[in-house]
Amino acid sequence: MSTVPGAAPRAVGGPGAAPHAAGDGAPLVGVLALQGGVDEHLAALADAGARTRAVRLPGELEGLDAIVIPGGESTVLRGLAGALGLLGPLRGAVEGGLPVLATCAGLVLCAGGPSGGPGVLDVDVRRNAFGPQLASFETRLDVEGVGADVEAVFIRAPVVVRVGPAGRVIATVDGRVVGVRQGAVTALSFHPELTADRRVHRAFVERVRR
Repeated sequence: MSTVPGAAPRAVGGPGAAPHAAGDGAPLVGVLALQGGVDEHLAALADAGARTRAVRLPGELEGLDAIVIPGGESTVLRGLAGALGLLGPLRGAVEGGLPVLATCAGLVLCAGGPSGGPGVLDVDVRRNAFGPQLASFETRLDVEGVGADVEAVFIRAPVVVRVGPAGRVIATVDGRVVGVRQGAVTALSFHPELTADRRVHRAFVERVRR
């Protein structure tokens, strides 16, 4: 386990045109492009064989085969998504079966509750469960459906303190739940996009293909 000094969620500016087009038949995966490691997720998805689209407006949800909700700061994400009219359409798309990969603050947003997010996961979370920014760290952990010794970066990460009956725990670290799956929603406390390990994104793209 190693520390990650100075790592921080970053705001993303500029237009979000689709940066990558894979071969015909590749799934089109959107990345909610409001904050966090948007470029890193887009690159990881492209490496995994997906076509990609940065999503900032409700209309950009049209035609997607799946979406990634990155990290950042959950209250900022909620505020931006609400101001842009994304929360309702996003909730509707996910409830309609759109597969989701949510990371860090994306997990908090999916949990809803006090976060005011879409509330598409029946879980309770505790924010910043591993401590402040300076307590950020890297480790390896097993993720069900992905593999063993998956590289994971934790930055002010949440943990899941309750999983509803429809959910399944897919990853833990030191006895704490840091990965859950409920239906087509996979939510992780950590940042797989900040590593060179592409297995999380490959597994997600493969699940979307099925």
